[in-house]
Amino acid sequence: MTLSEHGNHGNRDNRGNRGNRVDWNGRRVLVTGAEGFIGSTLVDLLVELGADVRAFVHYKPYAEKGFLKHHLAGGRVEMFTGDVRDAGRVSDAVAGTDTVFHLAALIGIPYSYSSPGAYVQTNVVGTENIAEACRRHSVRRLVHTSTSEVYGTAMTVPISEAHPLQPQSPYSASKIGADMTALSFHHAFELPVTVVRPFNTYGPRQSARAVIPAVLAQLHSGARQIKLGSLTPTRDFTYVTDTARGFLAMAGCDRALGQTVNLGTGREIAIGELAEALIAASGRDAEVVVDPARLRPSGSEVERLLSDNTRAREWAGWEPETSLAEGLKRTSEWVAENLHLFAPDRYQV
Repeated sequence: MTLSEHGNHGNRDNRGNRGNRVDWNGRRVLVTGAEGFIGSTLVDLLVELGADVRAFVHYKPYAEKGFLKHHLAGGRVEMFTGDVRDAGRVSDAVAGTDTVFHLAALIGIPYSYSSPGAYVQTNVVGTENIAEACRRHSVRRLVHTSTSEVYGTAMTVPISEAHPLQPQSPYSASKIGADMTALSFHHAFELPVTVVRPFNTYGPRQSARAVIPAVLAQLHSGARQIKLGSLTPTRDFTYVTDTARGFLAMAGCDRALGQTVNLGTGREIAIGELAEALIAASGRDAEVVVDPARLRPSGSEVERLLSDNTRAREWAGWEPETSLAEGLKRTSEWVAENLHLFAPDRYQV
């Protein structure tokens, strides 16, 4: 498989994938986790489509606005600080909104080994707070964010939404709990919710905890050895704007109510092969070495993730637009321009 075959060829505009079943112009939307990697990209698309966005962000005692600061002068984005563990504050955030995209979560697998309770509080309890607030305020649609990590190592491929769930880390266990909580509100209270399950989203703004920016930060810092964990696992990498468009598509797909929908390319690549592609994309020269500190505990490594995106394609007309080669090129350029955001010599959990 060539990199150009990973995702659709070229970069078709294909605006039919931009959630055109919903007219976002003037619509009041809440995005939790809005300062994050996927969340801020979703905010960009919503503003482009004319939505008025309430950006729920974790409270910080300083004025840094991160990836949302370019929106603040335009009046289309309202910054709303809080914590999803605070039910009252969540209710205030949801009030008056039509659609809620719930992306706020404690992410990162390595840290979940050290602090599993924090993942339960943020991911499970936080999701219950969101679902209850959406129920109380009668929102039109809640789109809840899952992760392909809930599947664990693939038993069958490609992985459909019917694949068994395997909690191979405290992080994945907390996300399974969050997904089931969201779906329970549909079955028990008819909450209009869809669970969206992205597969390994990557692109500009992603933190160094993820493999692609971690490798690129090392490369653009001049490292001659690229330190990684296991090189054999495969992943299905989806460019961030494609994932964000999938969220918009699911917000307008009635067939997806009470359902889980995968967002992935349907193609896989081994981490070792990916590292070589990143070296090529960066234009640098380096060798790949295994760093024991980056290996997952025995029994926790997910060896293979490969999505079946049939539901997303057939139910909502969504499909990825950006090839892996093009996506890696864009991401490499962004990391090179923002190297100050990374600490390439430190393993970021």
